[in-house]
Amino acid sequence: MAKYVEPQADEPPAARRDALADPVMVQDVVEPLPPTGSNEGPPSEPAGDGSAPRDTPQPKPKAGFAGTLKELPLLLVVAFLLALLIKTFLVQAFYIPSESMTNTLQVGDRVLVNKVVYHLHPPRRGDIIVFSDPHPLVTTHRNAVTGLWHWLTEGLGVTTGPDKDFIKRVIGLPGDTVQMKRGVVFINDRRLNEPYLNPIKDLRDYGPIKVPADNLFVMGDNRTNSLDSRFSLGMIPFDKVIGRAFVTVWPPSRIRWLHGL
Repeated sequence: MAKYVEPQADEPPAARRDALADPVMVQDVVEPLPPTGSNEGPPSEPAGDGSAPRDTPQPKPKAGFAGTLKELPLLLVVAFLLALLIKTFLVQAFYIPSESMTNTLQVGDRVLVNKVVYHLHPPRRGDIIVFSDPHPLVTTHRNAVTGLWHWLTEGLGVTTGPDKDFIKRVIGLPGDTVQMKRGVVFINDRRLNEPYLNPIKDLRDYGPIKVPADNLFVMGDNRTNSLDSRFSLGMIPFDKVIGRAFVTVWPPSRIRWLHGL
C-alpha cells in the first residue's frame, strides 16, 4: 500500500503537484541503520545490572584528640574489668609480710600466684601455696548487692577480705604420716630432702601425725619463726587454697622463679 509523503521544501512546484496528483508514485522510505563498526559517535555505556551508578565511598575522617578523649572512659572501664577478672580467676599478686619463708622469700617481696593450676591437678609436695585462714574469726554474710560491691572494692584495693592469707610450703599430702626428729622431717618414715631451709636449724621434735583426706600439712622454710601446721594453724583444707606462688616479681633484684622439690 502506498503512503503519502509530504513533499520536501526544496522540490520544484511541478514535482509537488505530481506528488499530490499521483500518490502511487511515492515509495516507502527506509531509514538506514547506523554503522556497526564505526568508531564515530559517543561511546556506548558498559553493560551492568541495570542499577544506578554507585558513588565511590569516601574515607572517614580520622578521629582527633577529642574523639580519643570520648573513648577514654570506656577504655578505662574495660581495662579495669579485665584486670579484675584476671586477679579473681587467673593470677594475683601477694605481699610477703613476715619472715616465715626466709630465705626463700623476704619481707616486702611480692609474688604472683597461679589460681588455675590446682583446677588441673592437686597440690604437690614442695609447692609454695597461698591459702586463706582455715579458722577465720568472723564470717561475713552478704547478699548479692553487697557481695558484688565488696568484690569490686577489694579488686581496687580499697577494702581487704576479712580472712587473713598465709604463704607456706606443702610438706604432707593426704594420707601421709608426718614426723620431725630433731628438726629433720620424715614422710612415711622416709627422710625428706629440703634444700630450701633457712640456715638456722629447728631441732624440735613433732608427731607423728597423719594428714586427713582433702587436707595439706604445711610449714614455713624458716622453721624457727613460722606459724604453721605444727601449731594452731593446723591442717589446710583444699578449699582454702588460693593458688601456687610461682614467681617473685618485686623487688627487681629478686625477680626469679619459685620451685618446689
